[in-house]
Amino acid sequence: MVSGLDIMIVRELTGGIYFGNPRGVRTLDNGEREGYNTLVYRESEISRIAKVAFDIAAKRDNRVCSVDKANVLECTELWRDVMNTIGKDYPDVELSHMYVDNAAMQLVRAPKQFDVIVTDNLFGDILSDVAAMLTGSLGMLPSASLGEADESGRRRAMYEPVHGSAPDIAGKGLANPLAALLSFAMCLRYSFSMAKDAGLVEGAIKKVLDGGLRTTDIMQPGKAKVSTSVMGDAVIQELNKLI
Repeated sequence: MVSGLDIMIVRELTGGIYFGNPRGVRTLDNGEREGYNTLVYRESEISRIAKVAFDIAAKRDNRVCSVDKANVLECTELWRDVMNTIGKDYPDVELSHMYVDNAAMQLVRAPKQFDVIVTDNLFGDILSDVAAMLTGSLGMLPSASLGEADESGRRRAMYEPVHGSAPDIAGKGLANPLAALLSFAMCLRYSFSMAKDAGLVEGAIKKVLDGGLRTTDIMQPGKAKVSTSVMGDAVIQELNKLI
């Protein structure tokens, strides 16, 4: 677990190799089977996710690191080019670029160098799970799926823990509720511009963790563990004190 770590990973969710065509498994003339997928991104798709990343960075530490594989993949050459173009509209935000293999290494080696990371669907899928373990557990990692901005600039959004619903441990009192609570804090900050209120929720969670409470997923050897409800109630108690 890395103390004091605060990274935002912005992952494109609707394009890339997961949705590109053609795709499938075919049988070649020699009888051998071949699997194939297509990595495709349009300028408009890259521009959309770039603006999300820069807007978020403007509310944080004004730094965006765009992760790609532009030394190998033409699709991500375009990604880098569009990121540079959009970056000109955000002069107060520092833009850097990093190849994905180096980014994975740097997340493990020196994660505090990052503020906002923006990347494509596949790379984001992998890097976000790497980053999850820097916080100690998937149970500590919030996430948001943001839609395209409408004419007023508002976005439809869904906030949830990275781990999803975790049905295998539902009702057992084992789940860590902090990712869900941190997702709510993200909702306050990024959908409602209620940064002060978001900070109160995050501050309450920090107080509880500093006090030593741990659910099963982040429990230290020889230390007592608490249930989902005990952890949640403790956060509410600290939040009431802060309010």
